[in-house]
Amino acid sequence: MGSALVLGGGGLAGIAWTTGVLAGLAEGGADVTGADLLVGTSAGATVGAQLGSGTGLAELYRRQAETERQNRELRPVGVDVAKIFDEWALLSEGATDPLERRRRIGAQARAVTTVDPAERRAVVAGRLPSDAWPRRRLVIVAVDADTGEPRFFDRDSGVPLVDAVAASGAVPMVWPVITIDGAGYVDGGIRTMANADLAAGSDPILIIAPLPEPDLDRDVAELSRTARVEVISPDEASREAFGADPLDPDTRTPAARAGHAQGIRLAPAMAGLGIG
Repeated sequence: MGSALVLGGGGLAGIAWTTGVLAGLAEGGADVTGADLLVGTSAGATVGAQLGSGTGLAELYRRQAETERQNRELRPVGVDVAKIFDEWALLSEGATDPLERRRRIGAQARAVTTVDPAERRAVVAGRLPSDAWPRRRLVIVAVDADTGEPRFFDRDSGVPLVDAVAASGAVPMVWPVITIDGAGYVDGGIRTMANADLAAGSDPILIIAPLPEPDLDRDVAELSRTARVEVISPDEASREAFGADPLDPDTRTPAARAGHAQGIRLAPAMAGLGIG
């Protein structure tokens, strides 16, 4: 059956915080990065790809926590994240099903001019220590902007890892739609923020969820029918470190450090989970 580590979305703060949590858990004697299956969405896609690169967890943490080691990131200009989320909600009103909701968001994403897709791809590539898919299974979630259907990329998809990660993190109306094999993709988080249901069949399952979402409780309840499931979400100090805009590059250092402290604190409880 095998174990699963589910890594949810949460912007740059989410990448940093998740990496900090994983480093803190490992430092506290509960390294969970050896899971048989990694499921990554948006920020979690970046972390999953980094974990599969062969770069040590301590180094990945330093690259988030130490300013001088951080990779170049784009700073969204004129973007109010709270308003973007409100716009998603407005676009969702009256949608007859989840596919219709995603199609509406995808259409709006196509209508908005953001940054040059090639520049965005280069930034995503700069986050990854390796552009090779890892040997163990990594599933990266994106959504087709035109059909609303989810796409689950893995090493057998024939898609470059950088493109899959960029597609999964293409926040609608913030970053450009990513074209792969003629289809346009947006952030996998518009399906669900963690897509934890993709871990069905695994046991145990650890879900690291930087941002809250109503679908997570439902998915955890379903997964718990056949598996031991644990969820780590930001504590109060971590939420404060995220600030008002998780896409702000300046959140990386405080979020990574807060996640690291939280991981150390949670390590004793996670040590017996059986992942690693």
